[in-house]
Amino acid sequence: MTYSLQNDQCRVQVNSHGAELASLQRRDLGDLEYLWQADPAQWGRHAPLLFPIVGRLPEDSYLYNGKAYKLPQHGFARDQEFQLIHEEKTQLVFQLMASPASKAVFPFEFELRVIYELHGTTLTVGWKVRNPAAAPHELLFSIGAHPAFRCPLLPGEAFEDYYFAFDHPVQLQRHLLQGGLRTGETQPVPLANSNTELPLTGELFADDALVFSHYDFTRLTLRSRRSERAVRMSFPGFPYLGLWTKSAQAGFVCIEPWQGVASAVGAPGELADKEGIIVLPPSMEFHTAYTIEAL
Repeated sequence: MTYSLQNDQCRVQVNSHGAELASLQRRDLGDLEYLWQADPAQWGRHAPLLFPIVGRLPEDSYLYNGKAYKLPQHGFARDQEFQLIHEEKTQLVFQLMASPASKAVFPFEFELRVIYELHGTTLTVGWKVRNPAAAPHELLFSIGAHPAFRCPLLPGEAFEDYYFAFDHPVQLQRHLLQGGLRTGETQPVPLANSNTELPLTGELFADDALVFSHYDFTRLTLRSRRSERAVRMSFPGFPYLGLWTKSAQAGFVCIEPWQGVASAVGAPGELADKEGIIVLPPSMEFHTAYTIEAL
């Protein structure tokens, strides 16, 4: 099922499958679509939710209390049917809970809620993860966003006309990847305009996604040198960030704030030892949010 939020400026559509954002349009700009429309010839998703892991595991496997489990890259939530539990003019709330099928690959009780709120041209996406288990059973998880934006946004523009704009000068060190796993090495990323811009090129993503940690900004804007249209994401409190596209010809670029990160190269290890894992005590709740502005 697809559900909608709209006001005089924007229209948002969300699929119950994966609780996935499927459309973000500016109604006042002729229904200009900002979100990638999941062309399967390039990449058949819009904005998948990454849960209960972010990134890849060695051999797509992990251990919990010594027992081996299998989980694909980015987990299973993006391929599950969520239940709509609340709907009003400005808000949609979806829920996914643990099931016998989920416990076969992820042996934890959990309640995951995804909250969409639209105000003006800003969409807030909130996550609430609750551990409903009794003591002493902790919930171990990571969670992340993977929205893809059309790039270019307007006819006559090219991918290379776009850049990521920072609010202040930054220095970026990307984590190098091997088969989707972190190698432990980093590499500086060249910036422009006094270290306030990251120009988009196909070569920038030749070695997979750009993955960052320990950065000192909480907002990033995808801008064009040929128009005023832009997308701004704010993600305070997110320790990891990914930037990715399939190629300069794909027609999209992803801005991915994460509460978690891919595992390091090596053998499968205990989930509790995986970098970025959140440990949630019984009856406790974790919540965070990010925003997307369609400028």
